[in-house]
Amino acid sequence: MNTAALRQLTEINRRFYADFGSNFSATRQRIQPGVRQIMARLTGNENLLDLGCGNGQLARSLAQNNFKGRYLGLDFSQALLADARSQPEGFSAEFREADLLAQDWDNTLLPNGYTVVTGFAVLHHIPGANTRVRILQKVHQLLADGGKFIHSNWQFLNSEKLKGRIQPWETIGLSSTDVDEGDTLLDWRSGGLGLRYAHHFSASELDTLANETGFKVIESFLSDGENGRLGLYQIWEVDQNNNIHPETS
Repeated sequence: MNTAALRQLTEINRRFYADFGSNFSATRQRIQPGVRQIMARLTGNENLLDLGCGNGQLARSLAQNNFKGRYLGLDFSQALLADARSQPEGFSAEFREADLLAQDWDNTLLPNGYTVVTGFAVLHHIPGANTRVRILQKVHQLLADGGKFIHSNWQFLNSEKLKGRIQPWETIGLSSTDVDEGDTLLDWRSGGLGLRYAHHFSASELDTLANETGFKVIESFLSDGENGRLGLYQIWEVDQNNNIHPETS
């Protein structure tokens, strides 16, 4: 993907959350079934870093389940973070504004300090294969030995309704040759008409990405939506036998 297209896709998503952050938050008032499956496997004492924490629903659910570990949520949307900071009294959760596309988004975080890093519905909004690799290399560095990166990715092609929201690249002055395979432009219709960029991952594509960034996939499953197939969840573990040494930048 060329630099101009990468910047344009990045700006589309930034503009979406600036214009529709409150509307988006209103549609995300409970966590997805797949996230509940993941929560059931936590001990409750993790040092957890939540990338793309959104309006803080994961933190609220953890609080309801008597989570006693440390929780830090990162998001670049001020509107979503404003909602996130409204947490149950007595629950210790920290939220910070951070843009994963920035080179230094992790500069205040201690390396090898987290037992779990989550990224629910995050990676598919990151344009560019090289950008995704760079972010995941940083995630690798932030995890302790044996730590896990747990994430979900939108499987919108499994829904006829969502496929009907796909818009042609010409809508924003691009063509299919300007973007990567799997890249998609979708409309948003709540509180006005907006556009979002998303990448549709296959399981094999994620397997390759894990191997490239020093992880091994230990579990993969589908969940969410009316058909139970709108979210592809994977649990990655730091691979001690992988010879790849993630870069620091």
